[in-house]
Amino acid sequence: MMQRISFVFVLFSAMTILAQEVSDRNIQYRNFEQQFGDSAHVAFMGGSITEMDGYRPMVCEMLQKRFPNTRFTFTAAGLSSTCSMTGAFRLEQDVLSKGQVDLFFVEFAVNDDQDAHHSEQTAIRGMEGIIRHVRIHNPHAGIIMIFFVNEYLMDEYRQGREAVSIAAHRKVAEYYGIPTINVAQEVRQQIDEKKLTWKQFGGVHPAPHGNHLAANMIEKLFEQPLSSENNPSEKILSEKPSADLKKPLDSFCYANGRFVSPDTAKYGETWSWGIPNWKSISGHCRSSFLGQKLLCCDQSGKELTFEFDGKAVGAFVLAGPDAGIVEYQIDNQPVRQTVLFHHFSGNLHYPRTVMFDDQLETGKHTLRLWIADVVPPQSKGTAARILHFTVN
Repeated sequence: MMQRISFVFVLFSAMTILAQEVSDRNIQYRNFEQQFGDSAHVAFMGGSITEMDGYRPMVCEMLQKRFPNTRFTFTAAGLSSTCSMTGAFRLEQDVLSKGQVDLFFVEFAVNDDQDAHHSEQTAIRGMEGIIRHVRIHNPHAGIIMIFFVNEYLMDEYRQGREAVSIAAHRKVAEYYGIPTINVAQEVRQQIDEKKLTWKQFGGVHPAPHGNHLAANMIEKLFEQPLSSENNPSEKILSEKPSADLKKPLDSFCYANGRFVSPDTAKYGETWSWGIPNWKSISGHCRSSFLGQKLLCCDQSGKELTFEFDGKAVGAFVLAGPDAGIVEYQIDNQPVRQTVLFHHFSGNLHYPRTVMFDDQLETGKHTLRLWIADVVPPQSKGTAARILHFTVN
């Protein structure tokens, strides 16, 4: 039997990953205990804050120093501009397909707020979908949820409120007994206490000082023994992860979300499947998408048909300066439409998930989709560029 090491009961080295002090007032421990064997797979999922070389490599270094006898594999699954809803659908491809996950970090509070402007319901469906899917994949995986920060999230705390994205994610964390690292509240408090400035922290994309602060909060989570004293304001949940998940908070959460190749759709010659000639298309396309195939069309009325098995369907698209409107029909439902153009599409082929319906009866369905002949306000065209269909 492999020797296993507990995060909670192993003393940390005297060498810390940073000099500045943070308290544990914005850490909810929730009975956190994680074990490693001789090897461990640690994955990070989020938006650009996770994709950048920020808190993530600092945490990787800390784990390697803390557990020198464990051989770590790290998966970096941060993707700029993406929200928890997109995360739920790309989780299988970008994280779980890499092997059993032993420890999983997730952050989407900022992107669910300023990028996606999600409602509480959508933010719950995305984050709960991620959490349940990880637990289905490995019931004993450790999960840590991080709330990063923008100025609006801090201002909401100053008004005595909690922003929608953080409140939604916190509900999921409380329900599943997942520890949270509330960087947003910690930064707000330190700024109000004149211990920190927003410029020192670095803004939405933290500077080294800000990333160290976040990494140090995570480190404190690993240092503390299990004790109710760590959570004076909240009861520690005694329930341990198990293979038998409790009833979901939202029965339509994206717990079985997955990407499906658009090449499985039926379409005519006006739709093209391949790598676009980005040099001939207005707007910036990030390097992570340059070599990927997309299903593209910019002619109105041209239809595709996509058959799927599930209770939700949508599309993960690149919505650029010429993004249009799609009209669609699922089975015999009324025809509806969705605007692909995003408020960040002005000069960027912005990655976003649009859902066509996420409350269908479980089973086989047919989606018919075509380009509308109306150009959205501020857009320069009627294009649709589909990276993946999203099915739950």
